[in-house]
Amino acid sequence: MRAPLIAAAIAAVFGFGAGVSQAADYPSKEIQGIIQWGAGGSTDTVMRAVTPKAEDVLGGSIVLQNVTGGVGAIGLNQVANSDADGYTLLMGAENPLLYKVMGLGQKDYSDFVPINILARGTPILVASPDAPYDDYASMMAYIKQHPNEVKFGSTGPGGVPSVVTAMIENVEGKLPVTFVPYDGDGPALTALQGKAIDVMPAVLGAAIEGVKAGKMKPIAVFSTDKVEQLPDVKPITEADEKYGKFLPWGPFFGIFAPKGTPDDAVATLQDAFKQAADQDSFKQLMDNRGFILMNVSGKEAEDFMTKWQSNTTWLLQDAGLTKKSPEEFGIAKP
Repeated sequence: MRAPLIAAAIAAVFGFGAGVSQAADYPSKEIQGIIQWGAGGSTDTVMRAVTPKAEDVLGGSIVLQNVTGGVGAIGLNQVANSDADGYTLLMGAENPLLYKVMGLGQKDYSDFVPINILARGTPILVASPDAPYDDYASMMAYIKQHPNEVKFGSTGPGGVPSVVTAMIENVEGKLPVTFVPYDGDGPALTALQGKAIDVMPAVLGAAIEGVKAGKMKPIAVFSTDKVEQLPDVKPITEADEKYGKFLPWGPFFGIFAPKGTPDDAVATLQDAFKQAADQDSFKQLMDNRGFILMNVSGKEAEDFMTKWQSNTTWLLQDAGLTKKSPEEFGIAKP
């Protein structure tokens, strides 16, 4: 009897030692970072800015890949179905918190561990530079006088354009415009500059360089106050104070690992991205682009997402744009 017991004890000791070594060695190979939106958009911009700094802290490589489609659901499902070992991360935006009510899938960020919510953004309405309107009031007047002529860019149900459109239709009634879908605000803003569409509800951080270069015309920012990066652009509440009930609102950008990822890997990743987001160069980029730095993880990140999901799903529910009520998923009404 003694020999099996001794062998088991030796195996336990060596097994424990291997576990410690594995934790100490993480990461021991490349980490895959799946960006759920297309190149050049807000999520892509934020992730490609912060990742090199996180690599420096980790002492390893994070290979980024844009996996588009399904309003980000294809990328999310790819990561959710991967091994929960810390080597596949989702570089995502806010959209998964809307999947269930929009009928886009049964997974959301409750299936993930938040590594870091890096920043949030402010929506902006931009138009082609030669559009025959220069502000919100003249745009709405033109749309009503030319039904279905104006082409609005879209990124699908649950994307920033759909939420902004829900706000507009809540205030103005049904918009007589034509919606043209794209895989993210990056491709849509490129289409806007090429005059394939006329108006795009986008994120300030993705549109600001085009605005400053005169390649697109700002119509309004969806905020109660002016933004310091574009001080001449009026907040939407100056056009109609009814928008105030929806604001502040905006997308957010974060890094997530599948639930079940080892605690040591989660802690290592959280530390690396926290340090990366705390770098002055990253902070300056976020500020210059109009993003609002957050740099939160753990319970603080979870509490933020719970509140965001409640506010946004019920906004869409009240606008008649959801396929299922938030109540079905236990999402409390704000």
